[in-house]
Amino acid sequence: MESKDYLKDITEIKNLMNKSSRFISLSGLSGILAGIYALIGAAFAYWLVINSELEYLILDGPIYNIVMLDLFLIAFLSAVTGVILTTRKAKKAGEKIWDGASKRLVINFLIPLVVGGIYILIILGQQKYGQTGALMLIFYGLALINASKYSIGDIRYLGFAEIILGLICALYPGYGFWLWVIGFGLMHIIYGTWMHFKYDRA
Repeated sequence: MESKDYLKDITEIKNLMNKSSRFISLSGLSGILAGIYALIGAAFAYWLVINSELEYLILDGPIYNIVMLDLFLIAFLSAVTGVILTTRKAKKAGEKIWDGASKRLVINFLIPLVVGGIYILIILGQQKYGQTGALMLIFYGLALINASKYSIGDIRYLGFAEIILGLICALYPGYGFWLWVIGFGLMHIIYGTWMHFKYDRA
């Protein structure tokens, strides 16, 4: 009996340490919705460009500005949805939404993401846009892997998938749009569904 109690105490201590160092209330449903937002936004951008006079995107003019706004709305809606659903999940579990673990998660996620975003804006300003899709996927993947140390470790697998897609995109830039759709749309839905059934429903 004492041996069982001892093992139980060790397990509880381990769980407490894990909760104190990792933010584990990320919502799988938010990943699914982020993927849906990306697919809807990509479909709108594709329709917009195909029905324009040139039928392709250039770094000037109203079509480009609308597509950039489209990308911003996808990112904004994904972030807001993630915060709302993750906050709701944390409250149900009786956990704090903003503690040391969540701060470390956000900081480590944003460092590669912000650096990548600035770099992409720099090369766009230089009229070099052929690798934009690849860079978005690669830096996003790096951000996920960097943040996985402070959250559910499974998100690193999504990060690896995004990086692989980004490298493929760098090799075949002509397929950049479709690889972006796979990375930010389908991969988010697959990952979110997996996480939902593995953690949220449990």
